Amino acid sequence: MDLKSISFYLGLFCMPLSLLAFINILYASYFDYFLSINSYFLTLLLSIIFSSGFYFIGRKSNKKINFIDQLVLIIALYLILGFLVSIPFYMSNFKITFANAFFESISGLTGTGFSIFNNIKYLDPTLILWRSSSQWIGGLYFLFFLILVFSNSGFNYKMTNLTYCGDSNLKSRENIQNNILKIFIIYCVSSFMLITLLNISGVRLFNSLNLTMSLISNGGFLPSDNLNEIISTNLQKIVLIFSLLLSMLNFYLIFNIYNKKILLKNHNEDLYLIGLSLLFILMVYFNNFDAFDIIISVMSSFANSGISLLEENNNLGLYFLIITIIGGSLVSNSSGIKFSRFYILLKITSSEIFKLISPNSVINKTIFNSENKITDENVKISFLIFISFFISLFILSSFLVLDEIGFERSFKLSILTLTNTVNSEMYGLGKLEFNNLLLSSKISLIIFMIIGKIELISIFLIFKKLLFKD
Repeated sequence: MDLKSISFYLGLFCMPLSLLAFINILYASYFDYFLSINSYFLTLLLSIIFSSGFYFIGRKSNKKINFIDQLVLIIALYLILGFLVSIPFYMSNFKITFANAFFESISGLTGTGFSIFNNIKYLDPTLILWRSSSQWIGGLYFLFFLILVFSNSGFNYKMTNLTYCGDSNLKSRENIQNNILKIFIIYCVSSFMLITLLNISGVRLFNSLNLTMSLISNGGFLPSDNLNEIISTNLQKIVLIFSLLLSMLNFYLIFNIYNKKILLKNHNEDLYLIGLSLLFILMVYFNNFDAFDIIISVMSSFANSGISLLEENNNLGLYFLIITIIGGSLVSNSSGIKFSRFYILLKITSSEIFKLISPNSVINKTIFNSENKITDENVKISFLIFISFFISLFILSSFLVLDEIGFERSFKLSILTLTNTVNSEMYGLGKLEFNNLLLSSKISLIIFMIIGKIELISIFLIFKKLLFKD
């Protein structure tokens, strides 16, 4: 394992957090929130020390790390950033434990949205902004990982090659830098666009900023206790639906529209996702719910955001949980098993059945009727991801059920954890207080929030490399 090269990249990834801390310092100074400003100064100082230290250690390394080292880098980055992000929570006036502060930070970085704070309206604006910022930067980093790491041809368990519409040539340092720059520009432009649309629709600027950082990262942190306090008019609901749709589709969709390269054959997965969303919406459209509220809930579940305008007694909790398991595009911030993997398994299963009926038939193995074909490796990986998800579900549920929150709530919470989805009212878990959970439950949730983002199979790969060295 090349620790020096890992340290070099840790140094690079830790540096942007200092910028977020500096922004919060400016915000706190401008609006006279001086009680919390020391925590952001400390975060700024430590992030600079960490980034400088790691960069110094790895500056003379060859800077080439293999797939396993990349996975170690991602896990280490979540833990180190989690520590740095937790400082303002720990030093706040709410006197929370470090375990709770670290739990809140990992929840933000993974875009999950579980919170130990019960009354958001009592938080000072700088802390609300910090929570949202942790989601925003976590979502940005995951997109870097998704394109630069998880598309690794050595063991492409994310299978981004099936739907990736960007520049697939990542061999040279120049191409890697260009792709990182493209991701950053698209992410920032999308964020600015959503802020503008929300603000035009009547959402106050502070709420627009924080809500955008949640939506663009498929996160669940809100700047208020309830989404109904922010979104009320039909225009605001339409903007929210557009935002959720944007976040669940292929990240490169916007980039290709901008470059006028939007071809249906390059985005068939997105068309299938939109069609499936419409199907799920129609299945519950005739219930006694507001049409916009149903659309928002379905889109939010597909995007693995979890925010909703529905009340807790909606009797559709299991229905929305199933949608969260399906997830969105392979090239997006959404978690879940991913729709494309379900598509592969269903298509191959139906093909095998059809071959039994008509052995001489020619089987179409293309994915979404594109030029890409489903290989045996794709099928194996899809099946492994499917199995590893339910293994994770069983393990986490076993830990949570010891916390005396009941089997049903443990099962639901495990699904939401592994899909990095917030525990909103539409799942029947809105009143769950994470602050009162046992320390063992919080540690389990922290571990599986990270696993939910990078998937259990990556942990198996790391252990395999460490235990069975070549």
